[in-house]
Amino acid sequence: MFEGIYFANSNYLWLLLALPLLVGWYVFSRKKTQAVLKISSLEGFRSKSSFLARLQPILFLLRILSLALIVMALARPQTIDVSTRTKTNKGIDIVMAIDISSSMLAQDLKPNRLTALKRVAASFVDDRMSDRIGLVIYAGESYTKTPITSDRAIVKNALREIQFEGLIEDGTAIGMGLATAVNRLKDSRAKSKVIILLTDGVNNSGFIDPKIASELAVEYEIKTYTIGLGSNGTARAPVGLLPNGKFQYGMTKVEIDEELLKTIAKNTGGLYFRATDNKKLEEVYDEINKLEKTEIEEFKYYNYDEKFRPLILLALTLLFIEWLMRNTLFKSFI
Repeated sequence: MFEGIYFANSNYLWLLLALPLLVGWYVFSRKKTQAVLKISSLEGFRSKSSFLARLQPILFLLRILSLALIVMALARPQTIDVSTRTKTNKGIDIVMAIDISSSMLAQDLKPNRLTALKRVAASFVDDRMSDRIGLVIYAGESYTKTPITSDRAIVKNALREIQFEGLIEDGTAIGMGLATAVNRLKDSRAKSKVIILLTDGVNNSGFIDPKIASELAVEYEIKTYTIGLGSNGTARAPVGLLPNGKFQYGMTKVEIDEELLKTIAKNTGGLYFRATDNKKLEEVYDEINKLEKTEIEEFKYYNYDEKFRPLILLALTLLFIEWLMRNTLFKSFI
């Protein structure tokens, strides 16, 4: 009955505590309101009290109920219907540039670097509900896997499809990967433009110098976060091809050009992160997610439905019934 009802002036409900005091006062003083007749014998008056005499307390009960309803009406019971509308004030366009060279199959992350990255990146995409995201992949050369889009399903499907199949020249062309990502964002009208550049090696391919690509990012006001992926020391990674076309694995030294990645991040206003295991990789993307927040303005509309009017009408009705009964049925008892 009272589900969803709130009292705007709930302090008035404290007045209800006075009602038990009124009931106690009525019970205590009721006998004093009746005249007492002293005679030598009551034999002639012995008879059962009338039915109306027994119902006389109903007058007080009606008044108490009326007071309780008036107090509740003063507390202004109401229901509130809240509707919400959100408005994105500052959208962010993000391009993830992902290294897919053969070294990304190294198994220092489980089950390997590329698979671990795809899982974490998919979770990152899920968290960016108000942003547009694109994918650039690179090895010895680079290309756009997915242009920036607000359709997260498309981006996640593209992430799942990423795998090393030798479709592009092997190697690590960091400059070309970054330049392709800049090209995807340079004409964006978003308030903020961000590149997340991930690699597990050193720049050894491509015809664009990474420093030149970073200067392009600065020119177009594109912030770049760089991630060095790989454990410290050595890792089990592909070292050659077997006759059946499968990779032969062996222990290789993990080489990441951290100085280059730090320089790119610093020049473009971003940060450099090092992810040495699965947990650290998740923490890196969580940190970037916290750093790049989309500003969303929320508007709430409140529709108040006042419920005090029926209480007032019921209280007045009870008072009228009490007055009517007092001056008709119970007139001889008052």
